[in-house]
Amino acid sequence: MEKNWYVVHTYSGYENKVKTNLEKRVESMGMQDKIFRVVVPEEEEKEVKNNKTKVTKKKVFPGYVLVELIMTDDSWYVVRNTPGVTGFVGSSGSGSKPTPLLPDEVAMILKRMGVEDTHADFDFELNETVMVKEGPFANFEGTIEEIDLDKRKVKVLVNMFGRETPVELDFNQIDKI
Repeated sequence: MEKNWYVVHTYSGYENKVKTNLEKRVESMGMQDKIFRVVVPEEEEKEVKNNKTKVTKKKVFPGYVLVELIMTDDSWYVVRNTPGVTGFVGSSGSGSKPTPLLPDEVAMILKRMGVEDTHADFDFELNETVMVKEGPFANFEGTIEEIDLDKRKVKVLVNMFGRETPVELDFNQIDKI
């Protein structure tokens, strides 16, 4: 079984509450191996008032939440019966399973939010030597010690003053040598 992204319809204004409720239910019902990420698609909106710039988060799809899961009867039931959820988008009839989003659709939505999909374009390996592209350690070489796909971060050992120093970097801060 593979994990896919699905769109869940919620009562308008309840998106964040549904995210919180669903995350709590996943934990209390031990569904971490079937339900992975819950995302309320938002983007930053800048507003200038009285010469002050205010940045607010605006929902991209009010009334909808994205859920990454492996579709089984159990995971469907847990999501479907979360308070505030009115149903999955793309299911015809009460018994049929919903249609997952296409990978391109997910990538577009996450990119619009400023979040890249964690599996996209990452082809580094543990113990690989890389070049740091930006930040205080720019132009330093280092060896990848840890990879965190969910947070899109790597721990790189950089040689500074004759010592190995662990540095946490984003995926986009390193390059292959």
